[in-house]
This record gives sequence, structure tokens and C-alpha cells, in this order.
Amino acid sequence: MVRLKERFSLFFNNRWLVFVAAMWIQSFAGIGYLFGSISPIIKSSLNYNQKQIARLGVAKDLGDSVGFLAGTLSEILPLWAALLVGAVQNFIGYGWVWLIVTGRSPTLPLWVMCLLIFIGTNGETYFNTAALVSGVQNFPKSRGPVVGILKGFAGLGGAIMTQIYALIHSPDHASLIFMIAVGPAMVAIALMFIIRPVGGHRQVRPSDGFSFSLIYSICLILASYLMGVMLVQDLIDVSHTVTTIFTGILFVLLLIPVAIPISLTFSQETRVPSEEALLSESQKQDPGVSGHDQEIIFSEVEDEKPKDVDLLPALERQKRIAQLQAKLAQAAAEGAVRVKRRRTPHRGEDFTLMQALIKADFWIIFFSLLFGSGSGLTVIDNLGQMSQSLGYDNTHVFVSMISIWNFLGRVGGGYFSEIIVRDHAYPRHAAMAVAQVVMAFGHFFFAMGWPGAMYIGTLLVGLGYGAHWAIVPAAASELFGLKNFGALYNFLTIANPAGSLIFSGVIASSIYDSEAEKQAQQRHPGQWNGASFLSSFLAVDEPLKCEGAICFFYTSLILCGLCIVASILSMILVYRTKTVYTSLYGKSRT
Repeated sequence: MVRLKERFSLFFNNRWLVFVAAMWIQSFAGIGYLFGSISPIIKSSLNYNQKQIARLGVAKDLGDSVGFLAGTLSEILPLWAALLVGAVQNFIGYGWVWLIVTGRSPTLPLWVMCLLIFIGTNGETYFNTAALVSGVQNFPKSRGPVVGILKGFAGLGGAIMTQIYALIHSPDHASLIFMIAVGPAMVAIALMFIIRPVGGHRQVRPSDGFSFSLIYSICLILASYLMGVMLVQDLIDVSHTVTTIFTGILFVLLLIPVAIPISLTFSQETRVPSEEALLSESQKQDPGVSGHDQEIIFSEVEDEKPKDVDLLPALERQKRIAQLQAKLAQAAAEGAVRVKRRRTPHRGEDFTLMQALIKADFWIIFFSLLFGSGSGLTVIDNLGQMSQSLGYDNTHVFVSMISIWNFLGRVGGGYFSEIIVRDHAYPRHAAMAVAQVVMAFGHFFFAMGWPGAMYIGTLLVGLGYGAHWAIVPAAASELFGLKNFGALYNFLTIANPAGSLIFSGVIASSIYDSEAEKQAQQRHPGQWNGASFLSSFLAVDEPLKCEGAICFFYTSLILCGLCIVASILSMILVYRTKTVYTSLYGKSRT
């Protein structure tokens, strides 16, 4: 009985259980991806026009990305408290919207509706922050795969919740808003005490590689399965029984990963796990020096080492740096050298947000993310109009497809960037540069408007956009530390709505309306002169419709150029951080 109790204690403190629970939370955290499904309900119920719905969409994007409070609270409060705050925000925001849409509550002004959408969607930032913070702290040497998988499941959240809604089969379309308000909050509250750091660096096992392979396999199967289910349900009128079977298989696939912590804990041949070093050997504590002095001595090496050290091979460079550290430590212990106190840390150490904001590397990451992910979000927000302009009637197929490619891009971005850093000790942003070049090709296909270009462009942009959200969080934790990761990550996410606001809200919409006006002038030349033009334009609630590849030709070329600029910025960061990654990962290769 005592042994069984010990096993259960090990099970609830297993880092793989925390990881799987974080995956489940992320599976229901993709609230923002469902806005396209609930906006028609809000529009018809409240008699909104397209401009008012667009304002709600901006509020959704801001709520999805502005996570200052989530990042700050994750440093002050335990992660379960941050999850609880997110659940409360999610429930209040979308719960109130549901009451208004169904007539159970009085109609409120548009700015209040924007505020409610912002509050409800902002709950997602708490789910993301708690999942990622626990993941990178429990798997410090596998940040790429962990971040990629967790962000990937967040991208699949919309497809998963849509399938569950199909099972409910409610004739009241407003019930989807109710499910968005209640579902994520219930899952987060049910799992909030599991999501926490559990000293994962002391739980390394030889089977970890196989466990990650199993997770990756499930991710690929889940993505393929959801894609197949979407196509079947779109092309064939399936019965409720078949939908129930589809949803049951979906839940089985989501539950399979929990077999990993169960087998590690309750198998008869349970091995004692080893410890995974959080620091490289050259950074470990010297017994003759205090912890504070040791930290200063390590960072002081960057100032004291000869310039030609960085030109040496990786192994020789580490030996020279270790020798210099030992000399500094011995001199400081004997009082022969007075160790100077530094105000700011070096790359690879723990930064506060204010310290990171004065570093060029941090802003290179930010603007690379702004140009890359901002261009991708612009496509996601305009995918319906892009497909309609090229003559496709069934636009939601492309929306579903880009969600799947987004998911695979996040999982694949984490996997391949981890190969780069672990096997080659090379900066992770090299993978980011490749992803941004892939996105540039995708935008070029959109611009050309060739037959089948929508499918190819959706594939390339979806994969590249998803890769950003696996690579950037992992790279930020490596360059600026884990201690304040929540605040750093949530500041970087501001680049996403900022890019969308500029590229979609200003560039894409202006060019689209301009081309639509030209086409309207050609169709009705007499109505587009002077006052008659102004009166007819103001009288139209719906936006003008543009047809043909010209609608997004210039926009797509601009986005293509921005992705190339983003790729150049990523390669600049690669050049600047080579020595950091060599010191972090070079030792594991020898």
C-alpha cells in the first residue's frame, strides 16, 4: 500500500504528466481561431455591419496577443493561479457575449462588446503562458520540441472544438459561443494543479527520445485525422452517429499520450532518472566561490577573454574559457582580484524585461517576428476574401487547411530547430530564416494567382507561420533566460497583432478597396462621379467586392518582400549569437 502511494506521488510529479496536461489545455485554448465561426452569429443577432465585425476582430487579435498581465502574474503567482485567472476571464468575456446574443442580457454599445471579446480572448494568454513556462522549465534541454508541440495544439484548438460542437448538433448556433465560454475554462480548472515546475531536469531517462517520437507520431496522426474528417463532413452529409464515432476517435487520440507518464511510473522496471544539467560544465559552481561571485565571474569572462578565442574550434574554445574562469575564481577566492559588479547580464543568462529591451538581439527577434508572423496573420485574416477573389466558393476549406498546416509548422519548426541546436550547436534562428523564405514563396504564389496557387500558398504560408511560434519562444528562453520567460514571451507576441494591424488593416484593405472601386467604376461608370459616388458609397453597408488576382497582387508582393527582410534579420541574429549556442550546446556534442 505504501509503495502504491509512492508510485502515485511519482506519477503526479512526473514531468511528462505535466507536459501532457499542458497539451490538453492547449487543445482547448485556441479561442481566437473560432472567431470566424461565431462572427456571423453576432452579426445577424445584433444587426452589425462588416466594419463593426472587423472592430470586434481587432479586439480579438489584441486579446489573443497582449499578455503583459499574464506574463507578470506568472512570475508572482503560482501557475495554477494564473490558469484560474485566465479561466475566469474566458468565462466572463464570452459568457456575457452569449447572454447578449441570445437576448438574455440587454444589448451593449460596440465598444463594450469589443471589451468583452478582448477580455474573453485574453484568457488564452494565461493558458499559453502557464503551459509554456512549465514546459521549458521541466524540459530545459528540449525547448524546441516542447514549445512546438504545445503551440501546435493551441493552433489545433479551433478544429478540435469545432468537431465537439458538431457532436452537440445544436440548432441554436449561439451555443458555440457558450461552449467557447465554458469549455476552455472547465479544462483549465480541472488541470490547473498539475501544471507546475516539478524539477524536470532531474527526471531525464534514456526513453525520453522514444517518448518524444511517440508524441510527434500522435501529432501527425491527429493532424491527418482532423483534415480527413473535415473533408468528409464538408463533402458528405454524415449522420449524427458517424459524427459521434469521429469525435470519440478524436478523444482517444488526445488521451493516448498519458500512457507515457503511466508507463514510466508504474512499469515494473522503473529506472532511476538521471539529472539534466541546466548549465554547461563551465558554468557550474566552484566550491571556493560564493554563488553571487561565481555568476559574476562567469559573465566577466566575456569581458576578459582574448578576441581570438572565438575563432578557435568549439572544444578548444571551451577549454580556454574554462581555464580563464578557474583563474578568475581562484583569484577572487584569495582576494587577489576584486570582482566587479555588473548591472546587466550577458546572453544566455537571466534577463528581466527591462534589461532585454535595451539589447539589440531582442529587437531583432521582435522585428523579424513582426515582418514574418505579421504577414502570415494577414493571410489568415483575409483568406476568405482571397479565395473568393480567385473564384473559390467553398472558402472555409482553405481556413481549415491553413489551421492544419499551421499546426504542422509549429510541430515541425520545433523538431528541426532542435536538430540544428542539439546536433550542430548552431543558432535556432537559422530555422526561422528558412521558414521565412518558405513564406516568401507562398506569398509569391498568392500574388500570381495561378490555378492551384491557393492550395500551394496556403500550405507554404501555414507551415512558415506556424514555425515562428515554435522557434521564437525557445530562442528567447535560450538567449534571455528562463526566470522571466513569461514576461519576455508575452512582449514578443505583441509583434503579431502589430503586424496584422499594419499589413492587413492598412495595406491589404486599402489596396483591396482601391481595386474594388476601379472594378465598380468599370461596371457602372455613370454612378461614380462626384456627389453621386459619395452618396452611393456612404449608402452601402457591405464592403465592395473585388474579383481576380489583382485584388491581392500588390499586397502579396509586399508581404513577400517583408518575409525576405525578416529572413535577413534572422540571419543577422544567427551571426551575432553563434558563440552563445556553442557555449550552451557545444558541450553536449563532445
